[in-house]
Amino acid sequence: MSSHREAPEISKDPVADSTDLYAFVSPDAPDTVTLIANYVPLQGPAGGPNFYEFGDDVLYEIHIDNDADALVDISFEFRFTTVIEVGGTFLYNVGPITSLDASTWNRRQFYTVTRIDWDRKLTHDRHRDRTHGKRTVLASDVPCPPCNVGPRSTPNYAGLANAAVRSLPGGGKVFAGQRAEGFYVDLGSIFDLGALRPIQSLHLLPVPGSALGVNATKDLNVHTIALQLPKTQVTRDNISPTDVASPFSVLGVWTTAARQRVRFRHSSGPGNPANAGPWTQVSRLGNPLFNEVLVPMERKDDWNADPPTNDSEYADGVLHPELAKLLPVLYPTAFPNLKTLVDSGKPRADLAAILLTGIPPGLLPFQNFTGATQADLLRLNMAIPPSPAPNNIGLIAGDAAGFPNGRRLADDVVTIELRAIAGAAYPLIDPTFTPDAAVGAVTQGLTASDTDQAAKGTEDYLSVFPYLGHPHSGYDVPAA
Repeated sequence: MSSHREAPEISKDPVADSTDLYAFVSPDAPDTVTLIANYVPLQGPAGGPNFYEFGDDVLYEIHIDNDADALVDISFEFRFTTVIEVGGTFLYNVGPITSLDASTWNRRQFYTVTRIDWDRKLTHDRHRDRTHGKRTVLASDVPCPPCNVGPRSTPNYAGLANAAVRSLPGGGKVFAGQRAEGFYVDLGSIFDLGALRPIQSLHLLPVPGSALGVNATKDLNVHTIALQLPKTQVTRDNISPTDVASPFSVLGVWTTAARQRVRFRHSSGPGNPANAGPWTQVSRLGNPLFNEVLVPMERKDDWNADPPTNDSEYADGVLHPELAKLLPVLYPTAFPNLKTLVDSGKPRADLAAILLTGIPPGLLPFQNFTGATQADLLRLNMAIPPSPAPNNIGLIAGDAAGFPNGRRLADDVVTIELRAIAGAAYPLIDPTFTPDAAVGAVTQGLTASDTDQAAKGTEDYLSVFPYLGHPHSGYDVPAA
């Protein structure tokens, strides 16, 4: 998955598990940038009476590098507080929830969002030393919407969700709450020894079946933290990012979750359990699929705890990816040119450019280079306007507004990264290399189309912030 259960330890702590990160120029407000960090993966909608929520004991952050050194310059910090309003009941709500202050809603969440402008004099891992930043509270006691319980409990869910979108100083917006899962993946097939249904007849262990993918995240929900900010609020020196060639038009974005180092339980009484001590990072996400596919199992937990500036330690997984070695084995007749490349031992400079440094000037008509420091960042050149006709294969299809230039909701990042690993981008490094004919057929067999029901991969996105669709209710979604 993009980042669902991507490492052994965080898979046991879903409240702190970052599932997806998105960064894109807002299509309906192109003078702004939208950043979305999803957490709490694989939510079955019928989750009562203890419906899903953010963790009061988790520090959620979205980080930005805006001067091409892979060090954090701006962070947006989210802290949540849960309140029992009714009491004396096991129910999430004791009647219809018709507003965000409804007296029938028992368990509610509020949050504070704080902007941190870090001291640029620090030359290492700035955000771990939490005393060297200017802190500005942008909003406090902001209500989250309820989970989508069902038509009796949340009869006008869209109205509740819309009421939870709040304005920030200077023209921004914020939202935090449950959303429909927008990431689509044929998880069951891909992790069944790398099977891709559209070309599964070529697999070393072929099995009969349809070429259409099965979306493993269909009808599931996530919890979303979303920000929409004027571009000038996130650039170096508040410049307007209009020059595609300027390094200051590029943002490097990642999200983290942290827990306090000490957790203890009282023998009785309130405040059980309690937490104390410094914050320790337990989850991290930049590019989709980085930790899942490129970091070996025994190092995944270490990667989650590290800052991006330590990612040179994991670079071998990018330069010599295991999946590139497996594809010619799993599909013996399909990838002869990829096999030759793998057997040559040449490092995959194309993947390093995409995932570790950003694409430097001169390779393509645009760049999203963030400097020579190897770091897993989701890189967005904000000078590139939204595409009038988005292609969910993104840059591979010539749509420079799509992944790996940032990431939009509908971008098919699984197919894009599979094709890149299979050699689709290697001619940019070595013009003599010819990608195998099978590369163009590599796909997970899902689409982002709402009209192609047979291969439908995503739920209805919204045309306005926060863009992810309203969450599924347990009443309307049949049990698996």
